[in-house]
Amino acid sequence: MRALALAMAMVMTVAAVASAEVTSGPQVGEMVGAFTVTKVAGNAEDGVTDGKTLCYRCKMGSRPVVMVFARSADEKLAKFVKELEEEIEEHQDAKLTAFVNMIGTDEEALKKAAADFVAKHGITRVAFVVPTQAKDGPENLKIAPDADLTVVCYKEGTVKANHAFSAGSLSDEKIDAIVHASCEMAE
Repeated sequence: MRALALAMAMVMTVAAVASAEVTSGPQVGEMVGAFTVTKVAGNAEDGVTDGKTLCYRCKMGSRPVVMVFARSADEKLAKFVKELEEEIEEHQDAKLTAFVNMIGTDEEALKKAAADFVAKHGITRVAFVVPTQAKDGPENLKIAPDADLTVVCYKEGTVKANHAFSAGSLSDEKIDAIVHASCEMAE
């Protein structure tokens, strides 16, 4: 009986740790530092041509921004970006904007995958970029290696909300929460 209780306690502990959210990226109240990216595709209206290297964070200035770091370009990311595009259109007066940083080990493969993803899903209002420090994103932003998706909502350079998820843990409810946080910045 004691062994069974101990085994159950261990299973519950492992489950609790596995379901805990990942801590990744700048946290609420912190400033988002500058970093260099190459724009790959998306948001043709941002004044940045595809292939240009720049500090996209700097270009956005004091606007409300949803900055995403993604290791997987999957259907959940597509759903999130499409919902985000709807909010960007709805909050044009507030100049809400967003950009997705694709991160991983092969910079050229990331650029191709990002361009293909944007084309496949018809993304028009969200820019897709690849950071110069592509493996885990810019060091100064502390993107966790175990975070499959990190979403940082900031305005005037200050983080207002942060959401990070391990692989496979982005749900429809979590997408709604992130989109809601981005809308709050625009209001």
